[in-house]
Amino acid sequence: MSEEKKSLNFIEQIIEEDLKTDYKVSDLKFRFPPEPNGFLHIGHASSICLNFGLGLKYNAPVNLRFDDTNPIKEETVYVESIKSDVKWLGFEWAEECYASDYFQKLYDWAVELIKAGDAYVDSQSSEDIATQKGTPTQPGTASPYRQRSVEENLELFEAMKNGETPEKAHVIRAKIDMASPNMIMRDPVMYRCLHKAHHRTGDDWKIYPMYDWAHGESDFIESISHSFCTLEFLPHRELYNWFIDRVSQPGELVPKQREFARRNLSHTVVSKRKLAQLVEQNIVNSWDDPRMPTISGLRRRGYTPESIRNFAESIGIGKRENMIDVAHLEFCVRDDLNKKAPRVMGVMDPLKLIITNYPEGKEEWLVAENNQEDESAGEREVPFSRELYIEQEDFKEEANRKFFRLKLGKEVRLKNAFIIKAQEVVKDENGTILEVHCTYDPDTKSGSGTEASQRKVKGTLHWVSIPHAKEVEVRLYDRLFSVEDPMADKDKDFLDFVNPDSLQVSKAYVEPSLKSAKVEDKFQFQRIGYFCVDRESTEDKLVFNRTVTLRDSWKNN
Repeated sequence: MSEEKKSLNFIEQIIEEDLKTDYKVSDLKFRFPPEPNGFLHIGHASSICLNFGLGLKYNAPVNLRFDDTNPIKEETVYVESIKSDVKWLGFEWAEECYASDYFQKLYDWAVELIKAGDAYVDSQSSEDIATQKGTPTQPGTASPYRQRSVEENLELFEAMKNGETPEKAHVIRAKIDMASPNMIMRDPVMYRCLHKAHHRTGDDWKIYPMYDWAHGESDFIESISHSFCTLEFLPHRELYNWFIDRVSQPGELVPKQREFARRNLSHTVVSKRKLAQLVEQNIVNSWDDPRMPTISGLRRRGYTPESIRNFAESIGIGKRENMIDVAHLEFCVRDDLNKKAPRVMGVMDPLKLIITNYPEGKEEWLVAENNQEDESAGEREVPFSRELYIEQEDFKEEANRKFFRLKLGKEVRLKNAFIIKAQEVVKDENGTILEVHCTYDPDTKSGSGTEASQRKVKGTLHWVSIPHAKEVEVRLYDRLFSVEDPMADKDKDFLDFVNPDSLQVSKAYVEPSLKSAKVEDKFQFQRIGYFCVDRESTEDKLVFNRTVTLRDSWKNN
């Protein structure tokens, strides 16, 4: 039992302690509460995995609730993208909820707070309210409207609700303590007037609740036991409790807010505002651009749900913010794809190779295993012919002993095929090599069982048969920013650190088995990297996104 307790993260320890005192297991209920004002990113994925993971651990329901209290920024398209992301990650929610479902209840409670003397209508400007809140070392000063009568407050609140007052004329503030050392408790705003249509309620409401008022009350309405949020909400916990204390009755289950640290990812940004800037300024093509740290971007790039869940689990939950090297995320997807992705052959930078002693017009189909890490993946056939493509970098006329690829007078094995020896090259007038002429040993066919086939040579090359090759587009994605933390230098715009080489587009030639590949199918191009079929592919043109290289190419950078 002691070993099990040591393995618990601090969030799980909190729950275990609560189960000894305040709660029964049947009381446990969690939620993931995104605001539908953008696409989810890798930081949200950690929160999703935390909350839904707790639901699985304790066999407790988890709600998906949209905190949709700001009609200016929220759209249905974001709601749908969030639902898609959560499902893609492999989780199912108990109830689909919206803060907007509770607008009437929140309004009714606000009326009760006004009647109890715990809230009032303030007619100051937002600038005046900010000024009279004071500073962390100086108390605030009371609003001149703080002592309005209950009757006047109710009358004004009703007029605000009906849209009879200008947008910025009034706000509703909780009446707490203008001298509180916690500035959030200095009469926080609960409602503002917004004459904007809401994506769900349309024009029904002219006032909208602030996040701090709606969030905790939504948790209470849904009987959430634990409300987990990031550290910036720690100062808000006092207000969260104050509001719930005003609407709950003795003996009712009330939610507990607890905080955990954000995990920042190197070589990118995870601020929705800055991600939007990247899209709006056409630095990336869309929210699901494969360079983006959004869940939809990672999915399009070729990341698997399992790799993201494994990443979230491996970095854990902490109390201090820190920077996670993106190389760790890349390791997680490499590790997962290594087990799953079929191996295929593709040539990125082709050099023509002619096997001079192979009969012209002949072709044969050779057996190739799909994934040596997975016996159940089976085998496929690949065509072989007299003319092949190999990679330019796999041939040198002359090279030292450490070059184990093809060079004049030396032998290599062609993957799944034969041993060949380079005999001569054909060059253009500038000295550029156009063709390599080789001979092959027909007795060295891979898997044939002949003595010659057992002969060892130091190099093995991938290749494609030119008559059978399919031309495709490849998009080589790299890290979006050239520095670990684009936000670290306060004297520079984070956009100054955009990596100009984050995307390179070229063509490649692949084996014909890929003609039937579908969007989001994933492959390992042998000796090159992992690739995924992009959604912009057509029947006539396949597009492959590089998910990640076979090895971390940034280690020595």
